[in-house]
Amino acid sequence: MRRALSIALLFGLAWAVPAQAQTYPSRPIKMMIPLASGSAVDVAARIIAEKMGDILGQRFVIENEPGASGLIGTRAGARAAPDGYTVLVLNDGVITMLPNMRSDAGYDPFKDFIPVTRLVGIEWVLVANPAFPAKTVSELVALAKEKPGGINFGSGGYGSPQHIAAEMFMRATNVQMTHVPYRGPTPAINDLVAGHVSVMFTALSTVTSLLDGRLRVLGSTTPKRLPQLAGAVPTMAESGVPGFNFATWAALMVPLKTPPQIVAKLNATALATLNDPAVHDRLVELGFDVGGGTPEELTAYMRQEYTRTGASDELRGQLNRLADSLYGQIVNTISASRKLPVEKVKATCRFFTVVVLISSSAEYRVAA
Repeated sequence: MRRALSIALLFGLAWAVPAQAQTYPSRPIKMMIPLASGSAVDVAARIIAEKMGDILGQRFVIENEPGASGLIGTRAGARAAPDGYTVLVLNDGVITMLPNMRSDAGYDPFKDFIPVTRLVGIEWVLVANPAFPAKTVSELVALAKEKPGGINFGSGGYGSPQHIAAEMFMRATNVQMTHVPYRGPTPAINDLVAGHVSVMFTALSTVTSLLDGRLRVLGSTTPKRLPQLAGAVPTMAESGVPGFNFATWAALMVPLKTPPQIVAKLNATALATLNDPAVHDRLVELGFDVGGGTPEELTAYMRQEYTRTGASDELRGQLNRLADSLYGQIVNTISASRKLPVEKVKATCRFFTVVVLISSSAEYRVAA
């Protein structure tokens, strides 16, 4: 009798999964984004979510869970119920970089999630307040060399993509500028417009509406000139910084054990959305490279990028130098604010593997 009940229960569960997939979705779907509202990933996700909701007949509810460079929201997404009613839009930082930087990131991008499709590539630019005297990248480099540390640059926080891009730029040009971190890119951009900081690396999509005279683009971090800027803005390489490229991307993911029928339905819906002329044109206009593809293709791309990030001696060196720079900045800040000797602060901090945990953003030392 007990065995018969077990067989009946297993049969019932096996039948329930396809039935659930057939009626999916029957209620709104939560779309988790582990980054701040107004970020490039958030901008793209909202455009895509609206059309996907129209196709599926159920709206997507955006839930931003920023903090610790995306770790907090990504960890929460990994623990979500695998029923198709929680999906995630994750950027390459939390998929390929942070797991390489820490063994205890709190999730495994390959074991805790199922890839659905690559949504967008994100194009980046270097922008300046229009009152800033340097009108080109070469003029910026010359001015920075004349006044080491005299130029302020904004970012979305310590270890954010904006910060990493600026650190890479300073290393490539052998200049020193002063970092002004904010709680996300939006307040940093607002202060850039107000003139409180002079320059900033950011996604083109976050400043498109401000290129009416409120901000000026000095250069793009792309291999080719951006058509969204009428091809008039030179690349960093054209501006005297050879080999300098910086780009990010975002993908649609679901928690592990989400039924394959639901994954397939989300993939088909996302592809239909990305191929919709209005959505496609809007994303391109904002500076996104429209993605697409199968879950298998995204998995292969993730593994390629994860391996490249982890194996790259150059990138590992850049991240280690960034960690050292952040460590020095934090030690000096604590020393000044607490009126403590620098060496005492260093002695207190030397046991920690966490280099920075401040302003809801985290950056970690790369393992040798």
